[in-house]
Amino acid sequence: MTKDVIALTERMPDAWSVLAGLLAGGPDLRIHTTADDAVVQLCGEEGRPLVSIEAPLLLRVPGEAARLLGVDERELGDGPLWWIEARASTAVPQAEPLAGVFAARLAHLLGGRVWPPGAPGTDDAGTPVDTSGITAVPGPAAAQPAVDVLTDRTAVVLQDRPVIAMTTWLSEALRAATASDRGLQIVTPGHCRLSLATRALLTAPPSRWVVQDERIGYYDGLSGAVLRWQDGAFAPARDENGETPVAPAFGEVGPTDERQLLLSFRTRHQPDDELVLGGALETAWQALTGGPPAGWGTAEPANLPWSRRQLTRLAHERAPQPTWTVAVGTPERPAHATLRVVRTAEGVEEDVTLAVGYGPGEAPPLEELRKLAEVLVTGHGVESMLCQLREARRDLSVPPRFERPPVPFAFVLGPGEVRTVGRDHASRTPLEEPPVRLGPSTRPGFYYPLGDGSSAAGWTAFEQLVRYLRTSEES
Repeated sequence: MTKDVIALTERMPDAWSVLAGLLAGGPDLRIHTTADDAVVQLCGEEGRPLVSIEAPLLLRVPGEAARLLGVDERELGDGPLWWIEARASTAVPQAEPLAGVFAARLAHLLGGRVWPPGAPGTDDAGTPVDTSGITAVPGPAAAQPAVDVLTDRTAVVLQDRPVIAMTTWLSEALRAATASDRGLQIVTPGHCRLSLATRALLTAPPSRWVVQDERIGYYDGLSGAVLRWQDGAFAPARDENGETPVAPAFGEVGPTDERQLLLSFRTRHQPDDELVLGGALETAWQALTGGPPAGWGTAEPANLPWSRRQLTRLAHERAPQPTWTVAVGTPERPAHATLRVVRTAEGVEEDVTLAVGYGPGEAPPLEELRKLAEVLVTGHGVESMLCQLREARRDLSVPPRFERPPVPFAFVLGPGEVRTVGRDHASRTPLEEPPVRLGPSTRPGFYYPLGDGSSAAGWTAFEQLVRYLRTSEES
């Protein structure tokens, strides 16, 4: 297992301050680099990795550190922060205080603080940690510092943070697990939550969120299914009837007045030198929050101020491979999005999932969605969009408890999809409320109202609409 210690500093780490931190275990420790030199490892005398240190990350997005670490934004100041993350192996007693001394030295020299407060080693950063007598053992599983257990079926990562974010090292662990036909299983205590980005990438078994529970052992944080370690992976347990019980903790929820508005849409563009990506996402964000995204990045924490041109440049450099990015909002109006850019035979496509959080007394602007849909269809190449509403946390994090599934309240087809379905067929549906035309009659899109997002009738209407539209495609 590993423990994470993070230094949040006001000034950029320079060579001397990093060296002072690296000497936290005295001059006999060895230094090794991995992940194309993006990770520095402090190793014992015989080569055992003790602490893995990520490259410093400049956070220029307000509220991002507070969102992921559960700290008060006011305590972090107004300026940008440097995020330096160290992962310590708990298999060696000296490793965790070694990471703490490293982080505390950086915070002392560069101004800042250490998370978590009171981490071992942070109270006496001036004294090097005694690392003598550590025997050599193999390196981390699959040469992945983030992976704690590796089997033929899964890569297991143990985490204990307020919010389990899709960090650079976690996304690399997921990539490596997928490439080797393994699942990624994240094991956490019951007080942890997932970020939406992490939730979105845990798509199917054997990848899953495994929650420790003192009453039943382990359960799936997204479904509540009781889990057992079986054949090299956490898998659903079976009772005497062959059924999987649900953990009692998963159902311990109460009513909430908090809501999430969810938009999932796909755009398609013809590739040319003038194409700038992210326009549909920025337009939707502006309409729902009053401003553009605060920041973006290829992992969490998102460290870059929002820039469509930088996003486009990154996607162009990575083509023909797809590009996955995350966008984040401000503490005043929580919003979060994932955007995947892929080059296809039809052009350049963007798959976007956008979530906006609302607290008690804050009404999601459902009546504005039709106007927004028209702008997206006519001006940004949106081919389809599903609009949903759910009872869930305003801060958009995912707890290991039951949350009501989102309910559709509208569906949108762009001109390209209408042409495929057939204009007459798309304009006459079996739904009670007729569709609203979007854009000119010569090249229309359609907005299909499905309800108010408060009852399961929205799912019934959506399924009825999809079946109807598919009958034209199949004929």
